Amino acid sequence: MAEKALFWLGSSLDDLRRFPSQARKIAGHQLHRVQSGLEPTDWKPMPSVGPGVHEIRVRTRGIYRIFYVAKFTEGAYVLHAFRKKTQRTAKSDVDLAKQRFKELQQHRQEHEK
Repeated sequence: MAEKALFWLGSSLDDLRRFPSQARKIAGHQLHRVQSGLEPTDWKPMPSVGPGVHEIRVRTRGIYRIFYVAKFTEGAYVLHAFRKKTQRTAKSDVDLAKQRFKELQQHRQEHEK
């Protein structure tokens, strides 16, 4: 199976690059699993963001999250990457991912026509 392309929305790539090196290494490995058609080793669905959106959970000296969607044939889209600071995911992080997912859907619809 060919690897899926990986697309970074908004500031998600820059945000992931700001993770500490160990968190970046884990995140990169997990995203490579997604590109290869496999599930990350620690993930959960995020229907509150959008259908097909998942969250990769990275635990090192901090807690980090990556929201992505991989249901499209052209590739996987990274919607948001951030450090989680509280037990619950901040509403602002969920809202940002929702907005980027909505923009992705609109962009895809416009280019299907």
